[in-house]
Amino acid sequence: ILTNVHARKSIHAMVFARTLSYRCKCKTGYIATDGDPKKQRCMPKLPREAQLAVGISSCFFLLAILLLLTLMIYQRRRMNQLFKKNGGSVLQKVDTIKIFTKEELNKITKNNSHILGRGGFGQVYKGTLQDSTIVAVKSSIEISEVLKEDFTNEVIVQSQMIHKNIIKLLGCCLEVDVPMLVYEYAPNGNLHDVLHGKSNSQLLPLSLDLRLDIITESAEGLKYMHSSTNHTIRHGDVKSANILLDDNFMPKISDFGTSKLLGRGEAFSMFVVGSMGYIDPVFHQTGLLTQKSDVYSFGVVLLEVICRKPVIYDEHRSLIIEFHRAHKKQNGRSMFDKDISVTEEDVLVLEEIGNLAMECLKERVEDRPDMKEVAERLIILRRARKHRDWNYWSAQHFEDNNVIEGSPNDLRTGINETRSTVPLIQAMSK
Repeated sequence: ILTNVHARKSIHAMVFARTLSYRCKCKTGYIATDGDPKKQRCMPKLPREAQLAVGISSCFFLLAILLLLTLMIYQRRRMNQLFKKNGGSVLQKVDTIKIFTKEELNKITKNNSHILGRGGFGQVYKGTLQDSTIVAVKSSIEISEVLKEDFTNEVIVQSQMIHKNIIKLLGCCLEVDVPMLVYEYAPNGNLHDVLHGKSNSQLLPLSLDLRLDIITESAEGLKYMHSSTNHTIRHGDVKSANILLDDNFMPKISDFGTSKLLGRGEAFSMFVVGSMGYIDPVFHQTGLLTQKSDVYSFGVVLLEVICRKPVIYDEHRSLIIEFHRAHKKQNGRSMFDKDISVTEEDVLVLEEIGNLAMECLKERVEDRPDMKEVAERLIILRRARKHRDWNYWSAQHFEDNNVIEGSPNDLRTGINETRSTVPLIQAMSK
């Protein structure tokens, strides 16, 4: 008698007797994975519909992988093209600049999650490098191909400008349409916000000594930019918002997105890049921007600092016009911030800064001091205040230097003949 003891491996197996042997077969809907139910249990077969679904899913999965690989190859090829287009072949050979990949920059900024500021120029994000250094990453708006041509040279020049009063360019990312720039971070924001406050924020007390430090060192930064580098450049958009303050309130000139290389002594003609209230009026007449345009704009900053008033009051009134009127009447002190014009000594310092501002704002470009002279005069003034060396001051000195000819209604003819105090100050410094 033939038994099915060998078929007990699976309850779904059927035994078929033969003359000298037997064979097992799985029931309908079941299958043994190795083909022999004697060795392995029979397992249910997948329905045809399920098999079809598995097949389709597998095809879609393979197609998705193929598309993903194609997209990755395309993105890598495009990033390589952008890298070369944005000057990567040249910049990667420059020791003073670090080239960040797009992936690295996304990690640094945590996918642009912390916005420090935004404006017509674009946006600035806060980021952290691997060594925990905090940085500011600037993402500019789309720029023309004409301006892109100068980008490589400008980045090289900026990266080589090493000065304590100029914001340091640490690196850039070229794998994007518009290159992103990585700068050192200034935790105290910009001078404009410190002077005038942000919305609903309380004004921070600023002593006269601190303000004198800020304008003196800002002038030193511009002086370095104008004359102490291999390439002479002008900033083009000097204003309080572009003077950043570090954790010790040391000023750092920033925003070189509008700066251009200049041959020594040459002017540069371009579209308006400055900000209303700070722009050199001569530019509107000639279309030329020179380093003396930076001097004019810095003169506006000087008034802004000593008066702590906005540059533009309304449509018809401005700080320059109001101060010019008061200064012409030898009453510039009426415009000074009351918090820093407490003593007569304070007023003397403020008046000297006001005199210097008026010289920076002269109509005739050639009559304005250069930034080297501006910086030197502020350094001497700060030294005199620090050491309380006021022997050279006299009422006659200020009486002689507070006379300005011209009409207050026409700034281009009104700010004319403020007599220079350079000889007196230089004598004091000896």
